[in-house]
This record gives sequence, structure tokens and C-alpha cells, in this order.
Amino acid sequence: MPSTHDFGFPMQSLDWASWVPVLDLDRATPNEIKVLEESHPKAKENPYYLLLVQEAEVLRQRSKLFNTIMYGPRGASRAERELAATAESRLNGCPYCASVHALRYVQMKGDPDLMARLMEQGVDTPMEPRPRAIVDFAVKLAATPSAATEADIARLREQGLEDAQILDIAMSVAMFANANRLMQTLGEAVMPQDAAP
Repeated sequence: MPSTHDFGFPMQSLDWASWVPVLDLDRATPNEIKVLEESHPKAKENPYYLLLVQEAEVLRQRSKLFNTIMYGPRGASRAERELAATAESRLNGCPYCASVHALRYVQMKGDPDLMARLMEQGVDTPMEPRPRAIVDFAVKLAATPSAATEADIARLREQGLEDAQILDIAMSVAMFANANRLMQTLGEAVMPQDAAP
């Protein structure tokens, strides 16, 4: 299986291969099946969820938090949450999360050029002022949270973000700091044809 360093950060869907045994669905308890179904429409096919569901209550709570932060109908737009998640994942070196959320951003915002540059060139790629402020804030929170200051909040406000939107951006970044660390310590991103059957 290739390491994530073999293919960088492609603008395509990736798979994820676990280094730890995952749940065999044929042996799943009714509660584990229920938690998978509550977590994500494709969780029963996804090795990441099949790994995490072995701690079913933890996955249940994690999924509720994730789904509320990323998909809740409030605050920052879905596209801007996806932008923050992509930047955080790109900086942290998680190609799986970066690719998923880059593609979602493109679906919602329709700006494939920005995402292609972010994925290929990294978080310093040129962009318009509003996404630049969001990416810079996400990068600071991802790398060294204490580096973010009131000046960063002021810059986001100058770009028209309200405080509830800024909070959503911060929560999206924090959620992906957690997701990236789980994915990168328990397995690796792989090209779809390289995933185990």
C-alpha cells in the first residue's frame, strides 16, 4: 500500500486503510449497527467508521458533534466551514480529509481553481481577501492555537464574518484537528484502487 507521501493532495476522492482491525459487520451488535446508521449514510462501508464503532458510544457522541458542527444550519456557510476544514487538513498533512472537504467546497461554492491551488500549492496560495482571512485563521488554529489573536478576529470581521460565523470556523478547525489525528495515527489515505478489499 502506498504512503500518503506518494500522491500528495489530489483533487479526487481517496480511500482510507486502517492499520488496526475494523469491525466485521457480520458480527456487529444491533447497537453498533444503529450507531453506524446514525453517524453517516455510508458508515457501514467506511473502514474509519468501522474502526471507531468498536467504541460505539464514543462514535455516537463524536458523530453528533461532527454533524452539528459541519452540517448545522447556522453561522458560517457550509462552504466556508469546508474551506476551513480543508486548510486545516492540508496543513496537518491529512490528504483524505483535505480531499473530501475540498471536493465538498467545490460542490457548494463552485470554485475548483481555488481548491486545486490550495491542494497543490498549500495554504499560502493566493486567494481573495475573505477566504484568505478564513484560511489564515484556520492555519493558526491548526498549527499553534495560541498564535491566533484579537487581530485575527478583527480581520475576519472586516471581511464581513459575524461572531457566530467565526465561532463556526473555529469549531470546524478544532473538529478536524481531532479527525486528522485519528486518521493519521490509525491508518492512511490510499488511492481507491490500492484499498484493501
